[in-house]
Amino acid sequence: MERILAQAPDFFTPGNVGLLLEAAGLTLAMTVVGCGIGFALAFVLVYLRQTPGLWALPLRLICIAYVEVFRRIPFLVVIYLVLFFIQTVSTDASLFTIAVIAICLYAVAYTADIIRGGIESVPQTQVEAARAMNLGRLQTMIHVVLPQAWPVIVPPAIAFAVSFIKDTALVSQIGVFELTFRGKELNNQGFSGILVFGTIAMCYFILSFPLSLLGQYLENRLATPRGQRRARKLRRA
Repeated sequence: MERILAQAPDFFTPGNVGLLLEAAGLTLAMTVVGCGIGFALAFVLVYLRQTPGLWALPLRLICIAYVEVFRRIPFLVVIYLVLFFIQTVSTDASLFTIAVIAICLYAVAYTADIIRGGIESVPQTQVEAARAMNLGRLQTMIHVVLPQAWPVIVPPAIAFAVSFIKDTALVSQIGVFELTFRGKELNNQGFSGILVFGTIAMCYFILSFPLSLLGQYLENRLATPRGQRRARKLRRA
């Protein structure tokens, strides 16, 4: 404790605080961009996976294989696979781009099941009614299915993004200047590990806690009136 108190003034200098703020911004940017693009692509994957007809069987199998394979590969392995693959194609790609692509590939596989669960939660009678009104498959998805599926999709999707903020620490293994990488640098400069990584842990908490609150807000906002009444009763109890 004496060592931490003695090093604190030298640790919390404007230069070090600036480095941590920059690293926190990079961590948040990787999460938002990677998970955001991955979430959008997951919608496309789920839509293709649910394409009816025998002709679409190979397409459905490819989508299922993608989800099953990437859900069973550690994220660190995905990072290295993306790194080595991109280096064979282009030597000018930034490490940030490589990290975002890896996050995107991983997010697609995990959020696809979240989206599929939300879509399948909509009663089939709603889809049949839309078809009876001569709505196409895409129109049915946009105007009928998704508005009812959002309350099921959004909370776990945001929970995944919150948890993934912590997993971005793994991209420090390829040299991305995010929070964990900066923490290693500061620790190598002689600062106490408890002081350095305690501060890093607080930074991760500050980044993830507002997203958790956002998830709770959206969950209440998108809930059905019946679900809102149930939630109020539980809070009163």
